[in-house]
Amino acid sequence: MSRIGKQEIQIPAGVEVTQSAGVFTVKGPKGTLTKNFRDDIEIKIADKLVTLNIKRNDKFSKSLWGTYASHIKNMIQGVQTPYQKKLILEGVGFKSEVKGKEFHFALGFSHPVIVKIPEGIIATAEKNNITISGIDKELVGSFTAGIRALKKPEPYKGKGMRYDDEVIRRKQGKKTA
Repeated sequence: MSRIGKQEIQIPAGVEVTQSAGVFTVKGPKGTLTKNFRDDIEIKIADKLVTLNIKRNDKFSKSLWGTYASHIKNMIQGVQTPYQKKLILEGVGFKSEVKGKEFHFALGFSHPVIVKIPEGIIATAEKNNITISGIDKELVGSFTAGIRALKKPEPYKGKGMRYDDEVIRRKQGKKTA
């Protein structure tokens, strides 16, 4: 039994939830999100509540039960208040800036690194603080992780890109005799 899946999900005022042919749509003040769900889980919408039930009692359906409930909660929360991730770029000569719908990074390579910003993402870069926000939690998280992967923080001097709340464990390095 999924503890998350068997909970009822409240639909707040100002949010409209619809489902048709496996496509789940959430409309809110910040935008609209749609997601395709398999028919292994039965999704019922009634009286400002969303309930999920499994159709078959097998391991795969049980694993999707809680996952789908989390996806629906994230969609409902995202159309009300956008998700936001912050990155900090540390290092001498490391720079970041937004030009149109592209990020331009100087990360110590022989060339600038250019990353396109996908639709649905709002990105800002002030000095070495990068803020990424959007209504889709999955898109915000994966885009932020992709940017962080360009220059991961290293443990000796702490140079690289890290999350705002991330703590980098530092190593001592060489000792001189």
